[in-house]
Amino acid sequence: MIGAGVVGLSVAWLLQRQGHRVELLDPGLDSDGAVATPRSGSAAALGLVMAQVYRRSSGRGWRLRQQSVALWQAWRQELGSRGRTLPWRAGLLQLARSPEEQAAQARLVEERQRRGLTLELFSREQLARLQPAVPTAALGGLLSPADGQIDPLPAMAALLADGRDHGLCTRAESVEQLERQAANSGAGRWRLRLAGGSTVDCEWLVVCAGLASPGLLAPLGHHWPQTPVLGQALELEMPADAADPGDWPGSLSWDGINLVPRPGRRLWLGATLEPGVSSGAAEALHQLRTLNGAAPDWLRRARVVDHWQGLRARPEGRPAPLLEQLEPGLLLVSGHYRNGVLLAPASAAWVAGQITS
Repeated sequence: MIGAGVVGLSVAWLLQRQGHRVELLDPGLDSDGAVATPRSGSAAALGLVMAQVYRRSSGRGWRLRQQSVALWQAWRQELGSRGRTLPWRAGLLQLARSPEEQAAQARLVEERQRRGLTLELFSREQLARLQPAVPTAALGGLLSPADGQIDPLPAMAALLADGRDHGLCTRAESVEQLERQAANSGAGRWRLRLAGGSTVDCEWLVVCAGLASPGLLAPLGHHWPQTPVLGQALELEMPADAADPGDWPGSLSWDGINLVPRPGRRLWLGATLEPGVSSGAAEALHQLRTLNGAAPDWLRRARVVDHWQGLRARPEGRPAPLLEQLEPGLLLVSGHYRNGVLLAPASAAWVAGQITS
């Protein structure tokens, strides 16, 4: 397997738990097998899990989201039984900034109720009672108790540590070339040439390398281009006179920007909005910091503790994510764009299904 982001770790962990021998390669792993680049790729994500509030009610995207939410909860229980923690903050409140958004939220509540799923509409009066205050421009909101947020770094560490406890092999090396093996070679269908000069042979090769995936696959004749999209995030410390955001009914989503309560009266603020590597980053950061001009006073006064950014891989001309069997024994699992944390378990289940079948 190539790639130790949240998707790659989820795939490796599940396959190992199902009895497969798995070797995971990623130059971002340190010598102890831990994630050594904590503010890049998956580790730069906020970890929001948005499934029940997904506006579509059918299709692949809907199915993957529902499967992932159920698997995250099952994985939390399994790992918890072995003393591993997947930190989970329940609840997601989407704020409406227009009458049209309010009407769409009301229709979604009715549709989800017919499916037996629980969503709750928040009135403007209910929002006004929340502390710290939400943007006054919000006309209403939609609360999903079943959605929430998983802290990416501890989740990745738990999956990696548990996998290693059960035999997962890791190697902190980059892969330079993929080669097909002759059917009668007896060494597996695939050979990986590593930067250090060694090779790895395998029967199944799973490529979860994000933006590095197209470059690895192109020499084999597989063209799956992906575009980098820059996401930025801030960690803020609340002013002394402001309420603790942990008292909100969950994480908040406003105008494409997400606010995630953190322990110790802190808050994560983030969005994935910018095309390219750095174009418009400064202006986008200002819009993030001010909630596109709608930030309450307490948010404007909050102290910036940390700032980081990471690139998300968005498929070109195809819907995210890319879950493809390219040829016998070669699987591509990439291009999750904004939803790597959300869709990691369902992606892992897809890989397991391909190998089993």
